[in-house]
Amino acid sequence: MTGGGLLVAGTTSDAGKSVVTAGICRWLVRHGVKVAPFKAQNMSLNSFVTREGAEIGRAQAMQAQACRAEPTALMNPVLLKPGGERSSQVVLMGRPVGEMSARGYHGGRQQRLLGTVLDCLEQLRDTHDAVICEGAGSPAEINLRRTDIVNMGIARGAGLPVLIVGDIDRGGVFASFFGTVALLSREDQDLVAGFLVNKFRGDVSLLEPGLGMLHGLTGRRTYGVLPFRHGLGIDEEDGLRVSLRGAVRESAVAAPAGEDVLRVAVCAVPLMSNFTDVDALAAEPGVVVRFVDRPEELADADLVVVPGTRGTVRALRWLRERGLAEELLRRAAAGRPVLGVCGGFQLLGEHIEDEVESRAGHVDGLGVLPVRVRFAREKTLTRPAGRALGEPVEGYEIHHGVADVLGGEAFISDDRGHRLDGCRVGQTWGTHWHGSLESDGFRRAFLREVAAAAGRRFVPAPDTSFAALREEQLDRLGDLIEQHADTDALWRLIESGAPRGLPFIPPGAPA
Repeated sequence: MTGGGLLVAGTTSDAGKSVVTAGICRWLVRHGVKVAPFKAQNMSLNSFVTREGAEIGRAQAMQAQACRAEPTALMNPVLLKPGGERSSQVVLMGRPVGEMSARGYHGGRQQRLLGTVLDCLEQLRDTHDAVICEGAGSPAEINLRRTDIVNMGIARGAGLPVLIVGDIDRGGVFASFFGTVALLSREDQDLVAGFLVNKFRGDVSLLEPGLGMLHGLTGRRTYGVLPFRHGLGIDEEDGLRVSLRGAVRESAVAAPAGEDVLRVAVCAVPLMSNFTDVDALAAEPGVVVRFVDRPEELADADLVVVPGTRGTVRALRWLRERGLAEELLRRAAAGRPVLGVCGGFQLLGEHIEDEVESRAGHVDGLGVLPVRVRFAREKTLTRPAGRALGEPVEGYEIHHGVADVLGGEAFISDDRGHRLDGCRVGQTWGTHWHGSLESDGFRRAFLREVAAAAGRRFVPAPDTSFAALREEQLDRLGDLIEQHADTDALWRLIESGAPRGLPFIPPGAPA
């Protein structure tokens, strides 16, 4: 018997679809429901590698964790990784299949993928009690409806009821709800069951008259009003929501274990990918993490991180144009800590040979690390494990660049001490491994080294578990759904589909 399903759509990008989907998943699994997440098409530079070596969006990996399930390519069959303003790498079933312009993708390729994504969804529904699907952007993007495979296209294809999430903190949520429904065709409107208000601040009783009016105007009920909560923006996919000079998400409020704090500056390079790597640093009490784009902002940093990027050569050019490259060279020469991850590791090397990503050919790197990088057409997608600084460490690799390390100390080694990845020269480290800082023992050892080199009396907290903190966040999302949504009505939607006889709201989609 095919399992139930629900599509969580939104009035806008960043309305909260990802976290609401995760919250519904965690609520269901806590009640014994075998549930899986699904997003037909995802556009994100934050990705993850599954056990079978498939690349999917990090948001779907996070949602799988909310389901207490192993993430698979079925959960995100199409991933688009922007490489510029007009083109993206298309990742199909976890493997890159080429670069494509937005016009070329929406002009025909996307619609041809509808059968693939519906087949993936069907496989998940055949093996689960429920599948909670996440939409993208808004379902009322009328210019894209004809080729849509992620919003109403997937809802119509699979007969899914649709819940529309609106961010009331932005203002205009009632107009957004009404307008979203009114711009859908009659057939699409038949599947829109109702609404969920997200990020509400204040007294819900003041909102209730408006919800009643909305029901009268649309014939559709509101399934819950979720209060605003700090620190729930985990594994975003639509971009960096904080300002460049704002602190990362919600750093731990607890006082540092030692006498000093530790300041981390992350270079906000173009096409920054997997900036979630620094979440584990921000989770440490006494570690302050900021994204920066000016050389003077590196002056008081105890550690500078050059993160991953989908455009290594472009990021290198940007660092030089901004004066950040010169400051990085001064730091390295003075023995002040620098960490390069993936693309950030590559550009710290001696030179780059790239006929794949930028097609720039030979480009001189910063020359801080004895590494030469050649871009291969085949993408490396692995989930390795090893040891670093005397501690076990795990991570995942997503890169076209192949590093030839010509010297320096091994950064990550196997149990016999043989180099697995990266290198270290003085206080400059480089690695291709994303997610390595989530390994608690390694993160603490690394921060101790950074503190010593920076002359800071900072001590890592001995009991910070990043995995436990992530579980706590997912439980908080589940609590939001359980406490502030009509869960009985939500389950009826998932199990039985949209109510029959929902009224049509004119004018509907343009002909």
